[in-house]
Amino acid sequence: MNENQETFTTPFEFNIEWKEAFENENFVKVFSSDILENYIINKRWYGGKASTLKYIEVIDYFKITSEQNTYYGVLLEVNFKEAFYQHYFMPLSFMSEEELDTNTIIAPVRMNKQEGYLVDALHQEDFRKLVFENIVKAKDVVGTGKIVFHKGKNLLESEYKSSRFMGVEQSNTSIIYNDNFVLKIFRRIYVSTNPDYEINRFLTERMDFRNTPAYMGSMSSNLAEGNITLGLMQELVPNQGDAWKFMLDEIDGVFSNLKTKKIRVDKLPKVDLFTLLKISQIPPEIIDWAGLSLFLRIQTLARRTAEMHIALGSDIHDTAFTPTTYNGDYTVWLKNRLLYQFQNRLNIIENSLHKLDGLALELAHQFLENKKSVRKHFVDFDWTKMKSERIRIHGDYHLGQVLVSGDDFYLLDFEGEPESTIRDRKVKQPPLKDVAGMFRSFHYAIYATIFNNKDKYPYEQEQLFEAAELLFNYIVGAFLETYIEKVQSENLNIGYSHEIEFLLRYCLLEKAVYELGYELNSRPRWAVIPLRGIQSIMGY
Repeated sequence: MNENQETFTTPFEFNIEWKEAFENENFVKVFSSDILENYIINKRWYGGKASTLKYIEVIDYFKITSEQNTYYGVLLEVNFKEAFYQHYFMPLSFMSEEELDTNTIIAPVRMNKQEGYLVDALHQEDFRKLVFENIVKAKDVVGTGKIVFHKGKNLLESEYKSSRFMGVEQSNTSIIYNDNFVLKIFRRIYVSTNPDYEINRFLTERMDFRNTPAYMGSMSSNLAEGNITLGLMQELVPNQGDAWKFMLDEIDGVFSNLKTKKIRVDKLPKVDLFTLLKISQIPPEIIDWAGLSLFLRIQTLARRTAEMHIALGSDIHDTAFTPTTYNGDYTVWLKNRLLYQFQNRLNIIENSLHKLDGLALELAHQFLENKKSVRKHFVDFDWTKMKSERIRIHGDYHLGQVLVSGDDFYLLDFEGEPESTIRDRKVKQPPLKDVAGMFRSFHYAIYATIFNNKDKYPYEQEQLFEAAELLFNYIVGAFLETYIEKVQSENLNIGYSHEIEFLLRYCLLEKAVYELGYELNSRPRWAVIPLRGIQSIMGY
C-alpha cells in the first residue's frame, strides 16, 4: 500500500500538461492547499508539528529536465496561526502508473487525462542521477538561472554509478552516490547560505582541515531575496558510527568496572572541575577504574576540536571568518537571547513540577530557589573584561556530531543550533561555547549510561551519581589540558585561565538551561541531567 494512498481515493484532475503545471494558478492553489497540507504534516523533516498550520504558499519554483522527465524544485512558505512561517524545499515529479517505482507518493493526479502520481522526486533514480551529473559538470561560474550547481575542487569523479538513501530521513534527506559521496538535501531552508555549506567549504577548500568530510559540491537557488542552499555534497568517510554511541559503550565499561574491580566510589581521589590534567597527572586509581584508552581518545577529540577552532579563527581575508573582539552590541544580543530563554525555561519548569519526583523534583525546587543567582550569572557578562576573541564556531557541538573513524574523529554538521535563527547561527562566539557543548554531551553520556542500565550496576543511585560527577571532572580535565595547549600554541586567543573558566561556566550554564526545556517537554525523568549540571556549575 502506498504511504499516502489512503488519504485521497480519487485523483485530482488538471487539464494541463505536467510541464506547465506551476504556470497554472489553479494547479498551484490545489497543490499547496488540498494536496500538500495532508502530505507535509506527516514527514519527519517537517519542523512545524508543535504549531498550527494556517496555509502553505508556493513562493518560487524552478524547472529541471532530464532526457525522460521534467522536474520542479518547489520552494514553500508554511504559515502558522502563531504568526510565524518556515520555508521548505521540495523536489517534485509526476509519474505515470507504469513508471512508479516508489512507495512514497504525494497524491494520485490526472494531468491532461494522463493518470499518474505526484511524487517526491528524490525517490526517483532519474532525478538523483540528474542532480549528480549537474554537480560534476558544473563550471565554477555563477549560474544565471534560478538553480545553481557548484563543483568542489576535490571532486574528481565524473560518472554516475549508483545512489541510495542514507539511514532514516531526519530533518534533512541524505543520499549516498557511488558509495563515495553524501549529498545532503536541506528540507528546511533559509534565505541565506546555509552555515553547514559555508563552514564545510571554508574548512576543507580554504584551510585544508582534514577532520571533516571534504566539500565536493553544492546546489543552490538564486532568488531575488538571496542565495538559498538546497544541497551539500561531501565525501563519505568510512566510520564506525557516531561518538555518542562510542561514548556510551566506553562509559558502560567504566561503570561495569566498579563491580568487577570492587571499587569503592568514596575512596576514589577527587578533582575540581576545570583542573587541567595531563594523563601523567591522573591518579593511578582513576586510570585503573576508567582505563587509559578512554583518556587517550578524549585527548584526540580535544586536539581535533582545537584544530577546528584554529582553522575557523585563522583567516584574515574573509570577513565572515575573521576573528573579532567583544563589544557592547554582542553583549546586548547575548543577554537578550539568554534572558528570554531563561524566562521561557522558568515557565516550563513551574508548569512541569507535577511531572517530577525524587531527585529531579528536589533539584527543580533548588533551581527555582536559586533562579535569581542563575539570572544574575547571565547578566554579569562584562565585555570590557574580555581579552579573548570571538570566531565562527560549530554552534551545536556534541558527541552526535562526531564520527568515529578508526582511532580518529571527524567533525560534522555545521548547521548550528536548531532553535536559533539563521542570522544568530552566524554570529561569532567564544570557541569555548563549542567546548562547553561537548562537556554537556559527556555529562549526558555518563548519566544516560546510568539511566539506561539501572539494574546492571549494583550500587545505590546516589553512589552512581557521585561516580558520575567524579568521572566527568576527570574527562573535562584531560580534554581541557590538551585543547588549551593546542589552541595557545597556534595563537588562537581564548583568554587566560580566569577568563577561560568564566566563559566555560557561562556557556555550560547556557547549554544546561537550553537542555532543561527539551527534557521537561519530552522526558521529564531525564531533567535530572541538566538540573544536576546547573547545580554543579552554580555550586549551590
